[in-house]
Amino acid sequence: MPSLCLATHSTGSTNSCFRHCAAVCFYHIFFCMNQRAVFCTLPDSFDGIMLTVIKNGDEKHMAEKTMTRQKAIMMMLCASVCFATGGLFMKWIPWNPLAINGARNVIAAIVIGSYILATHHKLKFNPTVFVGALSMAGVTTAYAIANKLTTAGNTIILQYTAPVWIMVMVYLFFGKKPDRTGVISILMVFIGILCFFFEGLSTGRWVGDAVALLSGIFYAGVFMLNSFEKGDALSSVFFGQLLCGVFLSPLVLKETDFSMPVVTSVLFLGAVQVGLAYIFFTTGTKYIDPLTASIINAIEPILNPVLVAVFYGEKLGTLSLIGAVIVLCGILYYNLKEAVKLKQG
Repeated sequence: MPSLCLATHSTGSTNSCFRHCAAVCFYHIFFCMNQRAVFCTLPDSFDGIMLTVIKNGDEKHMAEKTMTRQKAIMMMLCASVCFATGGLFMKWIPWNPLAINGARNVIAAIVIGSYILATHHKLKFNPTVFVGALSMAGVTTAYAIANKLTTAGNTIILQYTAPVWIMVMVYLFFGKKPDRTGVISILMVFIGILCFFFEGLSTGRWVGDAVALLSGIFYAGVFMLNSFEKGDALSSVFFGQLLCGVFLSPLVLKETDFSMPVVTSVLFLGAVQVGLAYIFFTTGTKYIDPLTASIINAIEPILNPVLVAVFYGEKLGTLSLIGAVIVLCGILYYNLKEAVKLKQG
């Protein structure tokens, strides 16, 4: 933590000197809490100096905080947009989904690894991180497979059910029952899931829907494990990408289409849709409140099927669309309620 330097000079009374000492202590607490290094000179007449310096420091701090928050919001927006392109590019690439996932994770691991080196982030490797990495590998693999077996909209919406599975896991493993907000959210999400599966039975896409739902369960596991004391989100993501890269990338050799559009799409998936997206996401969430983050995160499951519908021509069925609205409302209801509760508490 940066130190605070104060140069003081006073020709006043003992009481004035006492106030100088009090000021030094107060400034040390105030600026160190905000991790500021400051050099200032106290005038001979001390009256009003604490108010002036605090006001100026507060204005500067608030301005910097506003700028940081604005940048964080932009990063979260960029992350959501990057994540949302996954469905479209998965559809465009005519490869086996496992080969796609292996290739994009190799590229993403290089991007994330470079970020880790640049930021001097200390990688952790322990049982919690390892299981988190397995869960992360499960998320990306199930997501890739589901995109080929069902619609991109179904895939992302069913993956988006992760918060509900977190509540279920917390109840099963820790015995903590969800509150009224959680119960309402769970009921809404399960009604939405039923809509997906009823339509999947008639269209033959129910297997893809099941795999997409599995992706959401894996995603819940990632969040759960990263919240543990020995967990580390970036380490789990990085090692999860390495696992997919090592075991799945050899399948790329069995592919035959290596045209420029295909290779470019694979590079984009790895570098931008996964790599940059996670960098934007992990950086942005450090400087933004949960309420804003919840709202911005809702962009991905909406934008993803829209991009696929516009540029690929794939649209959600009527029942799936109804299910998507119900699931999104259920998750948003829970996220916003919890974020407001956290902000008030």
